[in-house]
Amino acid sequence: MVDTAAIRARYAAERDKRVRPDGNNQYIELSGKFDHYKTDPYIPVAPRAPVNDHVTFAFVGGGFAGLCVGAKLKEAGITDYRIIEKGGDVGGTWYWNRYPGAQCDTASLIYLPLLEETNYRPTEKYAHAPEILEHSKRIANQFNLYDKALFHTEVTGLEWDESVKAWRITTNRGDNFTAQYVGLGTGPLHVAKLPGLPGIEDFKGHSFHTSRWDYDYTGGKPEDLTLSKLADKRVAIIGTGATAVQVVPHLSKYAKELFVFQRTPSSVDTRNNGPIDPDWFNDMAGPGWQMRWLENFAAHFSGLGIPDEDLVNDGWTDIAKRLRTRMADIPMEELTPQRMLDAFEETDNEKMSEIRARAEAVVRDHDTAEKLQAWYRQLCKRPTFHDAYLQSFNNPNTHLIDTDGKGVERISEKGVVVAGHEYEVDCIVYASGFEVGTSYQRRSGFDAVGRDGVTLAEAWTGGMKSLHGVHVHGFPNLFFVQPGQGANFIANIPHNLIDAGKTIAAIVSHARAEDKAVVDVTREAQDAWLALLSTGMGSLIGGTECTPGYYNNEGHGWEGEGGIVMQGHPAGAMAYFNYIEDWRTNGNFAGLAFA
Repeated sequence: MVDTAAIRARYAAERDKRVRPDGNNQYIELSGKFDHYKTDPYIPVAPRAPVNDHVTFAFVGGGFAGLCVGAKLKEAGITDYRIIEKGGDVGGTWYWNRYPGAQCDTASLIYLPLLEETNYRPTEKYAHAPEILEHSKRIANQFNLYDKALFHTEVTGLEWDESVKAWRITTNRGDNFTAQYVGLGTGPLHVAKLPGLPGIEDFKGHSFHTSRWDYDYTGGKPEDLTLSKLADKRVAIIGTGATAVQVVPHLSKYAKELFVFQRTPSSVDTRNNGPIDPDWFNDMAGPGWQMRWLENFAAHFSGLGIPDEDLVNDGWTDIAKRLRTRMADIPMEELTPQRMLDAFEETDNEKMSEIRARAEAVVRDHDTAEKLQAWYRQLCKRPTFHDAYLQSFNNPNTHLIDTDGKGVERISEKGVVVAGHEYEVDCIVYASGFEVGTSYQRRSGFDAVGRDGVTLAEAWTGGMKSLHGVHVHGFPNLFFVQPGQGANFIANIPHNLIDAGKTIAAIVSHARAEDKAVVDVTREAQDAWLALLSTGMGSLIGGTECTPGYYNNEGHGWEGEGGIVMQGHPAGAMAYFNYIEDWRTNGNFAGLAFA
């Protein structure tokens, strides 16, 4: 029997240990003396002449968002498309994340976009990074998205020019061109961050961020994870989130000694990865198969009406199925929002108790096993799934340095200091993630200037404001491609991006068919959408009662600076996807003004 009161008390105590008044300011940007941490180690920057032309559609970001929107526009006959990307190729997160063990933690068949359109079968249930990057290139090649792309290029200015009904775009490469439409896919997982630790610049050994993995130092390469050069090295890894869970087994295998510095343990459930059988796939993959899988997965997170069939059948859907079973036992007259939240808590407590028990069963040292247990709701932080992470701590060369929520004290010339003890190491790997809670302008590197000189920062004073998470009043012909204020389907981000691509293609096609140059959202429609979002129960992701992390703005929540950005349709992800499908196909485009 799970003791709910005791679990709540433990969760609160663990959270309070970790809440810091500086929130996101505890991290530092990769700039100035830390510039070397963000150098592209994969493709050299090629010289080119500045671009001064006009395109129909420019998209900032070459990750899945830019690929999905570009593919759907090309399918709609809008071919004049330009990607602007700071990396040396497409892929976004998967261009930068080439660390050992990197793989998707949502099933490949729903995570990799446009599989049916590209006629591609992933090799395994959870594809690894090299395969995901290759699929990104496959999409770009098939839909001719390389045609006008600008790589190793960062936007420095984006301003609406009313006189020509277009956006003026400037970049750090001297480009100065216009685009009738602009899409922004500057998602949260591309600007790496470092912990703001005293002495971080004093370390005399080698160091790098996981998004810039130094295979020259470790040995190996993304396709061959033989990190042979670490055989005589003492390695520290700072961070135990989703990235570290994938990296640690490889460091543990090859390093002479590995120190894993932990502030907050991850929830680590079983992965059960394996190859995808070609015969099974060929029998399954009839017309419309991927959308059927996408919708089936999303439906499991939509409260009532969960489908009987579970196509993905993994750790993500497990808790949804448990919740459905518990909901079925609640009399209809008692099915209030509060009772539903209570059922969610009860189900989550059971699941997390099992995950904590797994750590006890897998890790031989009792003290280490206890410190690896996650004391928070499963969706307080990104859930992780792995079959070798916990096992790594049974290796004699691998040491968990638990800081009891305090984090690393400082970096010295020789290594890492925790609670006054210095751990001397040859190399520090920062698995400290990416900027999420910082402002949109800081992450993108520019501030869009809309009508009448109003900046996006000014328009979003007090929090993000949009219609569907896609349109912002006063910023015509500008589209945001991200989950917030739409489906907010965090369990499978690409589903949001594919859907946004369909919506944007429909809007641009309608404008062209009606010979309209400009599309904007009315303030009334934007206000009505925000009012609708506020009627929901809020997001089950994060929350200020959770242990700090990027889901809840490091424990400070999103009110004030983030507003209801982390909320979606009050009836759930599938309700949004069904709503927006009708909205973009009925021909009315309610809330938009075409001129």
